[in-house]
Amino acid sequence: MQKKLTQLLMGNRFEITVEAKTDAEADFFLKKAVEEISRIEALLSTYQSTSETNLINENAGIKPVKVSDETFSIIARSKKISEITQGAFDITYGSIDKRFWNFDTEMTSLPDEDLARKSIALIDYRNIELNPENTTVFLKNKGIRIGFGGIGKGYAAEKAKNLLKSLGVKAGIINASGDLSCWGVPENGKSWTIGIAHPDFSGMPFSTLEVTDLAIATSGNYEKFVMIDGKKYSHTIDPKTGFPIHGIKSVTVISPNAEISDAFATPISIMGIKAGLSLINQMKDIECIIIDDDNNIYYSENIKII
Repeated sequence: MQKKLTQLLMGNRFEITVEAKTDAEADFFLKKAVEEISRIEALLSTYQSTSETNLINENAGIKPVKVSDETFSIIARSKKISEITQGAFDITYGSIDKRFWNFDTEMTSLPDEDLARKSIALIDYRNIELNPENTTVFLKNKGIRIGFGGIGKGYAAEKAKNLLKSLGVKAGIINASGDLSCWGVPENGKSWTIGIAHPDFSGMPFSTLEVTDLAIATSGNYEKFVMIDGKKYSHTIDPKTGFPIHGIKSVTVISPNAEISDAFATPISIMGIKAGLSLINQMKDIECIIIDDDNNIYYSENIKII
């Protein structure tokens, strides 16, 4: 039998589907998945005052903070992804001044370019100092803030999937607000069929993939944006300019690991079509689909679309 649970976790809608022998067994599995995601939220949340992330941010420019091996590891991996993407992915994006881009209905004009550029002055992953021997994290300058909005959902989905697999769940899906991780084969004997979100029609797929043991994440300008003088400005800010990206409607990344898929979707949008595809084509076991502003579709080298 198959059972699904939908719950708000980490500020996102998580939909967890498991296959089990009985209703009681399914409930047990779902409960364990929620507990694991909640545990990760307690580590990484910027909204919980007791989280290790907040402790790091509060001590920016003051002193290193000792953290758990888990938190240290995800920050170290985040820095590595920043290097690979030449800063297009950067967990110090939390330093951006929110006054300039609120993406609400009251925003009717663009911010001044110089002010927008100053608002991103503290964004620089190279100012995260890691000490592996002491497992400490130090943000070198006051005002720097880290956040895991670009990787946290995927990490939580991956951890929940691995926990469920270790408990004996043969097949399932963790859907973290559109970032999907699936494993096994459903009881009908067919692979999971996953829809790739259409950037112009919310809730409708533009294509589908038959997958198993893969993770899919999509970043798109249809999620949150403002219209100013008839032009759409997405919520994805280029950390080098302080302004929203343009030219790309959505990027979907497919890999065996939900953390990787989540972490690369947004930076590929920032890097642009040519550079983004070039990077993905150099990496093993990771593919992507890009839709530009004119609805042209671009694929990395090994994509197979139904």
